[in-house]
Amino acid sequence: MADDNSMSIVNLGKLSKPADTLIKKVSGAIGGVFEPWQIKRVAMAEAEANLIKAKSEIEITDLHRRAMHRFVEEEANRQENMEQITKKALPQLEDKSDPSKMDDDWVTNFFDKSRIVSDSEMQDLWASVLAGESNSPGSYSKRTVNFLGDLDKKDAELFVALCRFGWIFGDFTPLIFDAQTSIYNDVGINFDSLSHLDSIGLIQFNSLTGFSRKVLPKKFAVSYCGQLLPLVMKDEKDFKLTIGKVLLTRVGRELASVCKAQGVDGFVDYVKEQWKQYLPETDNT
Repeated sequence: MADDNSMSIVNLGKLSKPADTLIKKVSGAIGGVFEPWQIKRVAMAEAEANLIKAKSEIEITDLHRRAMHRFVEEEANRQENMEQITKKALPQLEDKSDPSKMDDDWVTNFFDKSRIVSDSEMQDLWASVLAGESNSPGSYSKRTVNFLGDLDKKDAELFVALCRFGWIFGDFTPLIFDAQTSIYNDVGINFDSLSHLDSIGLIQFNSLTGFSRKVLPKKFAVSYCGQLLPLVMKDEKDFKLTIGKVLLTRVGRELASVCKAQGVDGFVDYVKEQWKQYLPETDNT
């Protein structure tokens, strides 16, 4: 367990206005756990005060002492987790961010679910959600926060692997054309893993007919990791484009926005082959 000075906000230097506002917002929503310039370990202090009071009123048994010690340690660990998540969120705040507009109930629920998260990588994910909600209140539903509270690290890693195949069509869409292809299997995406992500509510997986985008413009562009790919709908009455076997649910879309997924080498060429009939003549090779 870290000492009381390990998370002093003053050690981070002068805070930006959005960072200061976020800390105050968190402090107000969850009962004074944070101060603008120094995060205090209120839970531990209150637990120790209760122990002192109890000593003056009843005879403390060894069982009482052990129970109180466990309570103090658990609350200190939860406090540490909340502080770490908040600290990691601060650098992700935008200059225009106004965390004061965040819903208090949302903040309270967020920390109720995240306070038991001690894994550093999972804390990064929670911090990105907190920062994203601070930057644009209403971006993440309470349902998504609750889902994240039940998401284990293995499933989170699997979802990040899926997001490596995500393209931008306005919305973020993973393109999974054939779950038996090595380009997917090499990073753990296959029929079983997609079925699992479907069962826990992150995606819809239709292994038979797949999905299509309809009523598209004749010419438009999609992008993958910043690389644009122009497409031309040819000889199509309703300009329909096949987009593979997977769609993200609402929860999946919200979590995908905070997944820091790297692209897959060769995937652009793979997608071009799937859509070769829609490539402009100069790129139809």
